[in-house]
Amino acid sequence: MNLSEQQLKLCENHNWDFSSLKALFLNCTLKKSPQLSHTEGLIAISRAIMEKNGIDVEVIRPVDYQLAYGVYPDMTEHGWEVDEWPQLYQKVKEADILVIGSPIWLGEKSSVCTLVIERLYASSGELNEQGQYAYYGKVGGCLITGNEDGIKHCSMNILYSLQHLGYAIPPQADAGWIGEAGPGPSYLDPGSGGPENDFTNRNTTFMTWNLMHLALILKERGGFPAHGNQRSLWAAGCRFDHPNPEYR
Repeated sequence: MNLSEQQLKLCENHNWDFSSLKALFLNCTLKKSPQLSHTEGLIAISRAIMEKNGIDVEVIRPVDYQLAYGVYPDMTEHGWEVDEWPQLYQKVKEADILVIGSPIWLGEKSSVCTLVIERLYASSGELNEQGQYAYYGKVGGCLITGNEDGIKHCSMNILYSLQHLGYAIPPQADAGWIGEAGPGPSYLDPGSGGPENDFTNRNTTFMTWNLMHLALILKERGGFPAHGNQRSLWAAGCRFDHPNPEYR
């Protein structure tokens, strides 16, 4: 992906070091690799900005994995013969930044995206080294494409889900592109205007930088502060700044 002159200037004219960060894009297209994915076309802009700043970036299509349905970390323990979520979850755990990309179908995020969020939820009960929920200290965003309305609707759903699971959401954490209300061209179709759309390019750039800024802040501070949000201590009876009835 070739960045614009303005995007390149933003990458070159700053003093931050983002090279300690890892980012994972989950492209929830319905198309298996290597089929053309319009969502991946938009992801490529954000990916290029991150890579230009030294971030270790990986883009994965969950549809390429055999993911079981369910809300447990490993569904082979619940009747499924195959479940590759534990393999994918390891990559999620290693990433400081998670961006979920999805096409729009019938005004909603894709079925693959719903499955991914359910599986993220399945693993959200794990704890990090500070006794917080597993996704604390990580940041999340989303990218949406389609040729029908629904960018904000899908973004609200995805970003709410991510923050509920523990991800920190920076300002302007979503971007998207839709053509004329369908049927019409998709993002990468010749003449669609998608890759040249200034509004989409601006929002994708803002989203990417905000994700990088917040991820770096959290990384340098050792994650999200561990006070008032540790499940293990709450279970043990600690009520943080509230009086603990046991010790009155």
